[in-house]
Amino acid sequence: MATRISSYSYSCSPFFLGATIELSEGSISLGILLFVLAILLISRIKIGESYVIKQSKLPMFVGVLIVVCDIGYNLLTHSKLGTLDIMVFLLGISLIAHNINNEEIRRMGTFGAYMSATFIVLFLFFFSFFNYIDIDFTHLFDHYFVLLPTVTFIRAVGIPIEVVAIETVRIVGVEEMSVIIGGPCSGLYSMFLLIGIMVAYTRIEHIERQTFYPLLIITVVVAYLANLVRVSILYIVGFNYGKELMYTFHVHLGWIVFVIVVAVLLSVLDKVTR
Repeated sequence: MATRISSYSYSCSPFFLGATIELSEGSISLGILLFVLAILLISRIKIGESYVIKQSKLPMFVGVLIVVCDIGYNLLTHSKLGTLDIMVFLLGISLIAHNINNEEIRRMGTFGAYMSATFIVLFLFFFSFFNYIDIDFTHLFDHYFVLLPTVTFIRAVGIPIEVVAIETVRIVGVEEMSVIIGGPCSGLYSMFLLIGIMVAYTRIEHIERQTFYPLLIITVVVAYLANLVRVSILYIVGFNYGKELMYTFHVHLGWIVFVIVVAVLLSVLDKVTR
């Protein structure tokens, strides 16, 4: 009977993602700190007796190829590191870890591979495929499921806010500003990541389907509501303190909320599997 993977393994991904966001858009020092925390979590994984696993080296080869291609593409095109790049890189690293001759590290690699692959599939479907068939899903989602609900709430608490475009609002507080609700503000990335974590966890721990689907629905709802709270906080900060502080909150608040949600989700999943 396989042993359950250490909870430290599951805790690493959010910190790596937060570190990447900080290094690309926020504080370099905070990004380095998050990387250090992730490495410390990995170092606390119990490494048992190493043994040889007779398995194909194909996953490791594919993983190395993915990492090299991802790095090479970004260097050649001088592209800014994005969320999809992070998940592609994580997929490659996870496939490499899958061939490590230690059960827990190998299972952590399996977890990361399922999580990142699920995210990539959802990303390509909702962003690339819908755009290819001329369905403007992301703009419609941003307008009807993010912008309008948060504007309704902000108006209810007495803050003047005006919708000026499908993804844009104008706030007149300490300074007048226009805020675009799109891209990461949609919360879709967080939903994709949480769904990926759910799929990966169930593949590793073999949670029954009748338990998985209710938890999946709850996960999506929690991710959606958490993003509405985050966007509403950004409005409030912008109204009271200006766009500079709002941008600071925009960079840091997203991954902090995500780490909290993931911590709660993993705690619930851990109790379910126990």
